[in-house]
Amino acid sequence: MDAISLIVRSIFVDNMIFAYFLGMCSYLAVSKDVKTAMGLGIAVTFVLVVTVPVNYLIENYILKQGALSWLGDEFADIDLSVFSLLIFIAVIASITQLVEMVIERFSPTLHHSLGIFLPLIAVNCAIFAGSLFMQQREFANIGMATAYAFGSGIGWLLAIVGLAAIREKLEYSHVPKPLKGLGITFIITALMAIGFMSFSGIDI
Repeated sequence: MDAISLIVRSIFVDNMIFAYFLGMCSYLAVSKDVKTAMGLGIAVTFVLVVTVPVNYLIENYILKQGALSWLGDEFADIDLSVFSLLIFIAVIASITQLVEMVIERFSPTLHHSLGIFLPLIAVNCAIFAGSLFMQQREFANIGMATAYAFGSGIGWLLAIVGLAAIREKLEYSHVPKPLKGLGITFIITALMAIGFMSFSGIDI
């Protein structure tokens, strides 16, 4: 599977939201406004594109069994994979803090709009899942890992911006009172997930 196919598959078939329902808390909470949703989607994509390749390098050159063989034969049997979750979380938290500082510096309005959900990118399960899926799928090189991260981020961005656009239109629609708010949002999310399921039949 080449990088382009991996990106397309990550966006449409293995979409973090519609295939695995990962990152739903911020997806549902921030998808009320397209501009804010776009900002968070870009931030999530950036964090994925940075953290997955970094964690790929750490996994393959430090943590997994035999990864330290480049230091010498005496290190060939060392297995530090027990620390992988801890290291992955530390990398994600560090990059998220950097993103928050940059957004606060250059776009205070967006920083205010995102509120608590910007620092919560550090514990966004979609971000963490990106590194875990990278570890599980054992990509051949860092380029493939980066392609997967980019596709997953774009898929998440499309999902939240699409929902935000629909929710903005719903402001002018007659929604039954019991379904207003999260009720109709859950229904729309389910319908969008069914729509994305149609891509699973594509031979990529």
